[in-house]
This record gives sequence, C-alpha cells and structure tokens, in this order.
Amino acid sequence: MIHYISADHLTVGRVEEILTRGYELALSDDARNRIQKCRDYLDRKAQNPERPIYGVTTGFGSLCNVSVGSDDLAQLQKNLVMSHACGTGERVPSEIVRLILLLKAQSLSYGYSGAQVATVERLLDFFNHGVLPVIYQQGSLGASGDLAPLAHMSLPLLGLGEVEYKGEVRPAADVLRELGWTPVELKSKEGLALLNGTQFMAAFGVWSLIRAKRLSEQADRVGAMSLDAFDGRIEPFADNVHLIRAHKGQLETARAFRRLLEGSELIAQPKKHVQDPYSFRCIPQVHGASKDTIAYVESVLTTEI
Repeated sequence: MIHYISADHLTVGRVEEILTRGYELALSDDARNRIQKCRDYLDRKAQNPERPIYGVTTGFGSLCNVSVGSDDLAQLQKNLVMSHACGTGERVPSEIVRLILLLKAQSLSYGYSGAQVATVERLLDFFNHGVLPVIYQQGSLGASGDLAPLAHMSLPLLGLGEVEYKGEVRPAADVLRELGWTPVELKSKEGLALLNGTQFMAAFGVWSLIRAKRLSEQADRVGAMSLDAFDGRIEPFADNVHLIRAHKGQLETARAFRRLLEGSELIAQPKKHVQDPYSFRCIPQVHGASKDTIAYVESVLTTEI
C-alpha cells in the first residue's frame, strides 16, 4: 500500500493508519510540481546579486549583512546543518523518528520551502527502507523550529551522522553506500528548509495523542464492563440527560456506553436499587472532559501537521 504525499488535508487518523498498516510513501504528481515550481522561483530570485535574500545569499543571524557568493551557497547550508547537530540526551524512539520523516516530507511537499525534489524523495527513501536517523531528545530551541533534532535528522541525508538500520546503529555513509544512494547535495536555502520546522515536537504530540485516544476508548470499555458487572442502570447515559449539559465529550461517552452495552441482558434486567454510586453515573462527565481535551489538542496538532 502506498500513501501519496500531497497538499490534501492530513489527519491524525491518517497518520496512525500509515504508521500501523505498513504504508510506503511516495510523492504525488501535484506535490512534485509544487516543490519544483518553488525551487525554480527561488533559483531565479537568487540570481540577482543586488537583492540579497536572508539565509539564501547572506549569512545567518548577526551575519545577515554578509553576502555569500554563488559558489558557496550549498556549503553554507551544509555548514548550517552540521553546526546545529548538537543535541544530547536519550535517543528519540524509532517510531517517532519515522513520524518525523513523514511530517517533514509533508511540510516540504506544499511547495513553500524551496527544497529540491531529490531531498524530499530521500526522506521518503529513509522512511520506506527503515533508515532512521539517530536523533537526540534534548536541544530543541522550540522557537524558530526544532533546530537541533531536525539537524540530526538531516545529517544522514548528506552522508553524515548515524542511522539505525536493521536494528543496528551505523555511520550513515556506510548505509547509503550499501543501498547505492548518493548523499544529497543541498542547494541554497535547503538547510533552513530542513531545520526550520516543528516536526520533532509535532511527532511527539501526534504519537502521544494517538495513544491518548486509545486509552480513552479503553476507559469507556472498562467503565461499561464495570457498570454491567455491577448490575448498573443505563438511564444516566441517556441522550436527553447530556444534551442539556451540551458538552460534546460527555455526550460522546454516554453514547459509547449505550453502544457497548447494547444487547446486554444484565443492563436490560429490572433493577432493585434506585441509583448507582456516583463513580458510575458520572463517568460521562469525567471521561467526557478528557475527550474534550483530546479533541482540542487534536485540532491544534492537525493544523500544525
């Protein structure tokens, strides 16, 4: 199965499907055209020496007034990647590294970053062949982007740094040579395009969100099974009760309970007690509040990815 990277709306659900069902990634024709169109535009703009472009034909930060000759533009971007690859701490888990590669390719495919098609395709190669850059958890600036983590992600594209491949951590140059891949030669601005992004924090966020949604579903199942075993009452889970309060997550939980307990002989039998303990009849409010939080976080992360 292949997922085609495009400008279409990417959802957290689709990300989970790609990661768990073994999809390979490929560029759609539209994404390829977008990337190339932006690259061509940037190349034309950079040909005018009288109109400097920050970080493209100039240095970075306090060196923004220093012009860089056309012969040094590629080296400038390579130096940027190498200088920022200074992360520390524990390694980022492999499944999150895969997610970083996916999200970075998605970001560059919109055609606003000036990357070249070959660079994005190599990110997809890494994802598809399980070549996972060694990235460290500490060192992200978190302002203009996840500079240090994304620098470590980018090093192996250039044949530098380390990757995990088939369960072993090895020099990226060795793995690229083994696979017959030539290191990417960065063009102007590509170092900035690779480093300036939120794919490190977004990947952790999406990964956590996917698991939070699973926990929420499991909590409903455990709660429904417990209510059934207690010979509890289903009336506190009726729509008319929760429509009055109007909290979406509360209503979703009540409906989930009715769906899970549909057909149960225990829940349908007459009850001798008038009311269940508070911990049972207030499950929609408690579980629902977490669902509302999860929904808000998902809306923010969906926009970000």
